[in-house]
Amino acid sequence: MQASVWSPRLVNLFTRSCKTTNSLRAFSSSAISNQSRGGLPRFYSDELPPSKDGVVRVKGDEFWHMTRVLRLTVHDRVELFDGKGGLVEGCIQIIDQTGVDIVALENPKSVSPHNTQWHVYAAFGTLKGGRADWLVEKCTELGACSVTPLLTERSPSISENRVDRLQRVSFAAAKQCQRLHEMVLNPPIKVGGLLTLVKNSKLSFIAIAEAKPVFSALSSTKRESAGLMIIGPEGDFTERELNVILEAGATAVGLGPHRLRVETATVALLSALMLWCDDQEILKV
Repeated sequence: MQASVWSPRLVNLFTRSCKTTNSLRAFSSSAISNQSRGGLPRFYSDELPPSKDGVVRVKGDEFWHMTRVLRLTVHDRVELFDGKGGLVEGCIQIIDQTGVDIVALENPKSVSPHNTQWHVYAAFGTLKGGRADWLVEKCTELGACSVTPLLTERSPSISENRVDRLQRVSFAAAKQCQRLHEMVLNPPIKVGGLLTLVKNSKLSFIAIAEAKPVFSALSSTKRESAGLMIIGPEGDFTERELNVILEAGATAVGLGPHRLRVETATVALLSALMLWCDDQEILKV
C-alpha cells in the first residue's frame, strides 16, 4: 500500500470545503453535519416512539449505560436513535430493575444517509494488536456504509469471535461519533465473490502501488449514489488476484510514495473519497 500526501490540488480542495461551512465537520454533507444537536446523551433503540408522547422501553446494555454509568434518573432528557436515520428527543419516565421507559417529547425525525454510500472491502483478517479494531472504528467515524473482510491468498481467514468483537467496536464508534446510520459489518467474502460486485458498480477503486494518484483518477469521475473501495492484505494481492479485480472493472488508484499498512491505506482512501464526495456536493449548491 502507498501513503496519501497533501498535494497542492488536495490542499486547495480541502480549503475550499472548509470555507464553505461555518463549523468544524468530519467529511460530512450538510444534512449529516446537522444530525447532532449536542448536549443530550444518545442511546440506541431498535424501535422509536411513533409520535410525540409515545413510549418505548430500553433494556440491556443501553439501560445499564444510562442508569449505572451515567446515573440518569426520572425526568432526565435523552436522545434515541435506531441506526437507520431515525432520531427522537425523549424523557425518562419510569426506571425499574429491567429497563427504562422513554416518552417522546417530539415526533421522530428521519435523516437521509450521506450522498454516496461507500462500501469498504479490506483484507484485514491477519491484522494483530488491535489494528483491525482501529480500522473498523475509523471507517465507522468517517461514514463508511459497510465494511467487509476480504479473504485473499495472503489473508485467507478471520475468526468468528473476532467478527463479533468488531461489531461491538463499530457500534461503540457509531455512538461516540453520533452517526445516525449504523455501519454494517458484513460476513467475510472471497475475491471471487467480489468480482460480480465490482462489475455491477459504477464506482469501484482499488489501492495499488504506483497507480495514478487518487485525486487524478477522481477528477474525471462522476459521483454516484454508491461505490466500493478495495484494500489488499499485508504483502498485497497476488498478481492473479489483482488482474481479475482490474478486469472486473475496478479503477487502480495510488496513495502516495510510501508503503502503508492495511488499516492506514483503508483510512487514507476512504478519507479521500469522503472528501471528494463533500466537494462534489458543495459544487452542486
